[in-house]
Amino acid sequence: MDAYSQDLRERVARACDAGEMTQPEVAEAFGVSLSFITKLLRRRRETGSLEALPHGGGPAPKLNETHENRVRGWVQEQPDATLAELCQRLVSIHGPRVSLNTMCRVLGKLGLVRKKRACMPPSGTHHA
Repeated sequence: MDAYSQDLRERVARACDAGEMTQPEVAEAFGVSLSFITKLLRRRRETGSLEALPHGGGPAPKLNETHENRVRGWVQEQPDATLAELCQRLVSIHGPRVSLNTMCRVLGKLGLVRKKRACMPPSGTHHA
């Protein structure tokens, strides 16, 4: 969800400062929550600014560059390794335990997206 615009923040603060409406009324008039107004006014009081805080960045990646390089090597050694096998191999070297989805995203990041064909001949080799 995107942060509220600076213009909206300033209009909300001005409406609160004017004292013609209660904070719940200001919240309803501008389509924001009461907690947003409380936090906005607290931030202005503490920092002097109404600006949105910078994005927190999200959680740190579970796999570092060393882990990614190992995964790349394993896929080169054994291109038909399953996601589950790669996850297990990572744990076996005392790396972090990751989900199949995480391993899939790592492979995509490394440009190693692979399609598997179980019990089917490769494309172009079957006869009609």
